[in-house]
Amino acid sequence: MDAFWMIVLLLLVPFLCFTSSTFVFYFKKCFYVAWMMFLAVFAIPICILKSGGRDIENMRVIRFLVRHVKYLLGLRFEVSGWAHLQTEGPFVIISNHQSSLDVLGMMEILPDRCTMIAKKELVYAGTVGIVCWLGGIVFINRKKTSDAKSVMGQAAQTMLDQKIRLWVFPEGTRNQKGDLLPFKKGAFHLAIQAQAPIVPVVFSSYSNFYLRKEKQFKSGTIRLKILPKIETKGLTSDDVATLCDESYSIMRSAFLELSRAGSQNNGPSTL
Repeated sequence: MDAFWMIVLLLLVPFLCFTSSTFVFYFKKCFYVAWMMFLAVFAIPICILKSGGRDIENMRVIRFLVRHVKYLLGLRFEVSGWAHLQTEGPFVIISNHQSSLDVLGMMEILPDRCTMIAKKELVYAGTVGIVCWLGGIVFINRKKTSDAKSVMGQAAQTMLDQKIRLWVFPEGTRNQKGDLLPFKKGAFHLAIQAQAPIVPVVFSSYSNFYLRKEKQFKSGTIRLKILPKIETKGLTSDDVATLCDESYSIMRSAFLELSRAGSQNNGPSTL
C-alpha cells in the first residue's frame, strides 16, 4: 500500500506542476527553503574544519555550495558592470531587495572577503542561521535604532581592521512594488565612517517570473547591473543625506531601465 501511494505521489507532483501555477509557487518556495537548509548541513562542518569557527572566509564555501541553486529553480542571471567590482580594499555594496531569491544573485557576484548585514532574526533560521553566523554575517536589531547604529559603528571599524567588504540592503525590507523604497541611512553612515567607497548593485524586477501575491513562480532571467563606485573620502556625517539621495537616484534609474528592458525581452515563461 505504501508503494502504491508513493507511485501516486510521484505521478501527481508532475501533473500539478503542469496544471497549477499556485502549486508550482508553493512547491518551488518550499523546495528552495528546504534545499538551502540541506546545503547548510554540509556547509557547517566544512566551515568549522576550514576556519575553526566564525570567519568571513567561510563565505567562499557558502558561495560555492549555493551557486547551483538557480538552475534548480529555473533561473539565470545576466550580469553587467563586472569591472566596477574590481576595487581594492574595503567597500560597501548596496542593492535593492525584493525577496529571499536575492541571495542567489549575491552569490553570483559576491567578491572575496565580503559578507552582509542582515536582520537579527535570521540567526534563528535553523541550519541556515548557523551558516550565516559562521560566514561572519553582521546581525542588527532593526527595531532598536540605537543598537543598529552601534552595530554599524563597530562594522565600520571591523571593515578597516580586517579589510573586508559589506553588502547592505538600504531599503531595510523586502519590496516587490515595482519601484525602490526610500533608503535608510545606516549603509551611508557605515561607508562614511569607514571612508570606504559604495558600489551600487541593482537587481531587475522579478515581476516577470515571481509574483508573491498572485502565487506565481516561473522560470526567468534576473539582470544584475553593477554601477560605478561612489567615493566617500572626505565626507562627514553632514553628507549622509546627500549621499543617500544620490545613491537612491542612480539606483532607481538603473532599476527602471533594467525592468523596462526585461518586460520587453522576456516573453511568457513556464516551469
